[in-house]
Amino acid sequence: MTTLLTLAVLVLVAIAIWQMTKIFELSQLRTANSEIASDKDNKYNGYLLFGFLIFIYGITIFSFWKYSKFLLPEAASAHGGEYDYLMLVSFVIIFIVQTLTQALLHYFGYKYRGEKGKKALFYADNDRLEFIWTIIPVIVLAGLILWGLYTWTNIMDVNDEDDPLIIELYAQQFNWTARYAGDDNVLGGANVRMIDIDRANVLGLDEADSYGADDVIVKELHLPVGRKVNFKMRSQDVLHSAYMPHFRAQMNCVPGMVTEFSFTPIYTTEQMRQNPDVVAKVKRTNKIRAEKSAKGGEVLDPWEFDYVLLCNKICGKSHYNMQMKIIVETEEEYNKWMADQRTFKQTMVASIQ
Repeated sequence: MTTLLTLAVLVLVAIAIWQMTKIFELSQLRTANSEIASDKDNKYNGYLLFGFLIFIYGITIFSFWKYSKFLLPEAASAHGGEYDYLMLVSFVIIFIVQTLTQALLHYFGYKYRGEKGKKALFYADNDRLEFIWTIIPVIVLAGLILWGLYTWTNIMDVNDEDDPLIIELYAQQFNWTARYAGDDNVLGGANVRMIDIDRANVLGLDEADSYGADDVIVKELHLPVGRKVNFKMRSQDVLHSAYMPHFRAQMNCVPGMVTEFSFTPIYTTEQMRQNPDVVAKVKRTNKIRAEKSAKGGEVLDPWEFDYVLLCNKICGKSHYNMQMKIIVETEEEYNKWMADQRTFKQTMVASIQ
């Protein structure tokens, strides 16, 4: 009932505002030449242009000051530095062009405002001016596009050089599963039609494929630092996107096909936790958590930085919670962890017993 009354009040208020607007419009029509702007009107509009110019510059500076602390820290993958540099150059060019063009736009809007007795001078064309404002954007944009294509080609050069670690990322609403290729570093065949929950075959591996016998299926992703990783990605149900922001890596997981992405981690989790930007973010987050707890809210445990795999495609009601922890460690630590994992063959045998 309360909801219904609230909606009724909102509707009545909207009708009242609409009626008042119509009354205001009718009253303005009674004024002679009401639709013709005077010199005073044009002057005020010019000042408003300058006011808006100051506003957009102010909000831009404020956003950089206030929210730059939420940007991602230094890239933790070998290709991430080049990616970030390309992004930085693009943003610098955009902001320089935006600053100059908006300043000129608002300045000329005021300088050449309408005044009684002043007539605008019309140029039919100016070949030199048109050439300049066409060729400069063409050169700049062409350079950025070619640079971007070159960077993208390097990032997407998924190959078997340097003995890469082969890992499959399997997406389903609303969780991730990782499958390691095992000692032979070759993934066994798989198909969603072969999924058999009762027999612990949660990824639909082909039990007749000998390559899959030593595959390792886990719910926490471990990566050895300094070693290239080739990811093979599948989806069981809908379109997902494997997004690892700290590694500047993202690739869609498409039902019915396998997609690929490759990168080399360069910082372990422990090394990243010592990064000044990460340390500052952890302190800010824990301070906010402590303040919430002090106000009688939910008691939150202190937060500690971890690499994370997220889904970056809205895939359903629990999309926000679709994530997996990533641990980057030394080769020795990784080998020790892997030695403790159970292979697919061992899992299947245990499910039968």
